[in-house]
Amino acid sequence: MDQKSSKASVAQPSRRKFLSKAVAGAAGAAAAGFPMISVAQSPISMRWQSTWPAKDIFHEYALDFAKKVNDMSGGKLKIEVLPAGAVVKAFDLLDAVSKGTLDGGHGVVAYWYGKNSAVALWGSGPAFGMDPNMVLAWHYYGGGKELLDEIYKSLNLDVQSFLYGPMPTQPFGWFKKPVTKPEDVKGVKFRTVGLAVDIYKDMGAAVNPLPGGEIVPALDRGLIDAAEFNNATSDRLLGFPDVAKVCMLQSFHQSSEQFEILFNKKKYDALPADLKAIIKYAVEAASADMSWKAIDRYSTDYLEMAEKQGVKFYKTPDSILRRQLEAWDKVMAAKEAENPTFKKVNDSMRAFAARAARWQNDTLVDYKMAYNHFFAKRPAAKKS
Repeated sequence: MDQKSSKASVAQPSRRKFLSKAVAGAAGAAAAGFPMISVAQSPISMRWQSTWPAKDIFHEYALDFAKKVNDMSGGKLKIEVLPAGAVVKAFDLLDAVSKGTLDGGHGVVAYWYGKNSAVALWGSGPAFGMDPNMVLAWHYYGGGKELLDEIYKSLNLDVQSFLYGPMPTQPFGWFKKPVTKPEDVKGVKFRTVGLAVDIYKDMGAAVNPLPGGEIVPALDRGLIDAAEFNNATSDRLLGFPDVAKVCMLQSFHQSSEQFEILFNKKKYDALPADLKAIIKYAVEAASADMSWKAIDRYSTDYLEMAEKQGVKFYKTPDSILRRQLEAWDKVMAAKEAENPTFKKVNDSMRAFAARAARWQNDTLVDYKMAYNHFFAKRPAAKKS
């Protein structure tokens, strides 16, 4: 290579770099002649309804979830939640969301018991000894979610379902006087929902599955004799202490229930990936937050009903709890015989519980022992 060609090879890249800068500068100058245009994305608005009265803490949980989504999305998604009855009746929520009358909703799976008895397995009965958080573990890691989606699809329900919010064991019920033996339930006009209807019927009760907001008025008018709903705070807010003074604690009829968040599937599928991710993590965050809030609020209202409203709380006798389990055996056998889907869901839950419940029972310490050590009254030391 001679000296002249060497100089040319060096000069060419410099010339290209100069031309590139000139073109970029011209483009920048041209752009500067036009105003900057900011295209803000319009927020996606959704109208929801819960299955709960506005004053119930359950409706508050629905609002809590919506707020998490609204805040995390930075205003890109805005969910408004109305109370039960604002658009449709509580038990009509699932159909309303599927049809698009509502964009979404907040309730419990057991309310859809009339469409397929298998769905009530997500809330009714003893769940083979699993607590509510373990049922959620089965749902998300043991195949439950896929089974519930399959059921909704078979019913032509166009919904996207998320389960969350483990509920503490529900009371056996509110009565006019203490229930001391299984025979005391016979002939009682009683309110419950889901497969618990079958349990109480087998125990001899006449069951009426009323929505939450209708229970206390029915008790007050004598249309029912006794009822269960869910927890100390809900029961207090709904007015149970005004119409009954006896509450029987501990039961297997709904010892492992959880909440359900519903979206109209077309609306959900149309959301961008980032909003779907926000919804997913908002479900998990709301589940934890709800369980923490429940401990604080339920324990406070439990004590205040006892100390300020004259409510007498009794532990449900073991004879009644065993009778519930015997009734559940009959319910499972009958439902499995008439509904293959029921058996499919039940088998899946049973297989998960066989190892998960065993692990928990073998692992967890007896917290009551520690509570009694610190808080139970001890007899004064005898003088020598």
